[in-house]
Amino acid sequence: MALTASLGTFHHPGISRIDYKALDMDRVLTALLARLWHGGMPSKISRANTLDVNVFVKLFLQHPEVFESFDRETTTRWTSTHLLDLVNRGKATEAVASPRPLHGFTYRFRNSRKSRPYGADEQLYEMLAENEGALKGLREFFFSDVDRSTGEITPGPGTDVETQALLHLVQQAGKQMQDRPDTSKPRKPYPPLCAEPAQQLCQDVMRLLYHQDHMPRTVLVDYLKILFAFHLSLYHLRMLKLLPTVVEAGAGSAACRAGHEGEETADRCPYRVRLFLDVEGVPGTPAAALAEHSAEIWYRQISRFIQATYQVKKLDEFSEHLALKTTKLSYPAGRNYFTPEEALQRLGKSYTKDRDAFFLQRVNRVRDEEEDLPAELKQITQLELSPFDEYIEMLMHYRGRYYRSYFIDCLDSMLLKHRPGALLAQPRGGRSGGSGTARRFVLDARLLEVLLQVSLLREGDDETGNLRTAPMRVDEFLGLLRDRYGLYIDQLPDTDGFSGAHLDDQAALRSNAKAFLDRLREIGYYQDMSDAYLTQTITPRYTIGTEATTGAGA
Repeated sequence: MALTASLGTFHHPGISRIDYKALDMDRVLTALLARLWHGGMPSKISRANTLDVNVFVKLFLQHPEVFESFDRETTTRWTSTHLLDLVNRGKATEAVASPRPLHGFTYRFRNSRKSRPYGADEQLYEMLAENEGALKGLREFFFSDVDRSTGEITPGPGTDVETQALLHLVQQAGKQMQDRPDTSKPRKPYPPLCAEPAQQLCQDVMRLLYHQDHMPRTVLVDYLKILFAFHLSLYHLRMLKLLPTVVEAGAGSAACRAGHEGEETADRCPYRVRLFLDVEGVPGTPAAALAEHSAEIWYRQISRFIQATYQVKKLDEFSEHLALKTTKLSYPAGRNYFTPEEALQRLGKSYTKDRDAFFLQRVNRVRDEEEDLPAELKQITQLELSPFDEYIEMLMHYRGRYYRSYFIDCLDSMLLKHRPGALLAQPRGGRSGGSGTARRFVLDARLLEVLLQVSLLREGDDETGNLRTAPMRVDEFLGLLRDRYGLYIDQLPDTDGFSGAHLDDQAALRSNAKAFLDRLREIGYYQDMSDAYLTQTITPRYTIGTEATTGAGA
């Protein structure tokens, strides 16, 4: 039986605004740029035609005064390989999604049907809204040469060639399109179930933007995409643990809502993510086996997360029914929606009669649409569950596997599987989950570079609040990865599928730590001085002193 739309709806924006489809971070960032320009709302572009490669090439060739000595063949190659994000590249169905998101106005050249962010842009924006400094820093970086009041563009002397080309495209084609905020989709700022992930994202974004005068723009944009994907994945992994517990308790933790601002052990979030990473990246090693076990533990929790999301969503629909169809409930002051915790209040005894009547009607609709109930549903009906619990079990029977599959694809893409900056690896053809095809957590060199950039910044001694780069001992950095991000390399977590390291694990941990030093050496952050821990030092790639004034806070 195919559930009707009203019965089978699943997503709740108070949990995640993502539509749980495989994400492409170029397209997510492109859509985020529109929200940065329009104060959180998506853009509404009025344009005559769908843009293809030839349209961009034609714009270049029609303006030789700007693009001097551009011939068609070279321009076509350069445009398609360096400037544009293409879907189905090299195939008959190849099409332009958008220009690469090197400048804020690239979203105006997006073909929306080919460049879907699936809600990840909204999720990122609402997380970044936790700290206005992060939003301001991103706006200033991506729209640095745009006059906010007039929209005039003035490229700076250090603008790279790709960004120069995009800026001239905006100037030449800007009059042929209309860009305005889509007011039909206003913001709904749901309070987060745990504020810590958003706070960490904002802090890392501001620290990464501190390097904008010290590294090429294209490199910094790539780092931002990796950082966004990294924090999106950590957020959703945390939700795998947090949401089922919140549903069972009927409410969230006050410390989670506050963001665990203290540094004491008592204020550490109990739902923090802890992952063991295979640094060497070679399947079949003891470290890889531990990383596979770590990934298996987390992916095994997805089904319970799907069920908990369904519970929140259906209680939210019940709350809307009470607010719109009866006088027994009203929306909170100033908004027309309920938070997940408010929806869970409908599990209270005072709502039992109305809740049973509402969900019994839905259970009967499901039964009426089936001529012969499947054996599993017959077993469910014999358990004498409450109408709400029976309805949730029916939804999980019909749609649970479907949404689990899409969530796995989405989580894989946020973990950048098979892409630069990956936190997850899986041998090709590994969807079946057979021997030798298991997922495992890894530490790709590009992700390591990003984490080093944000971690090697310290507050200066001049009390100005500005940051400076400073060397860090390897053991200190490994401790920072564990404490801040839950990434374990030379130790095993004491939870999340582990109970500490056994004797057989010690050799694997030593090998993993050695591979970590080798990886640092490969990317140019570490040179051998001594085997002693105190002299194993990571050296920053870019030297930033306390005179830096990009506005990023510590």
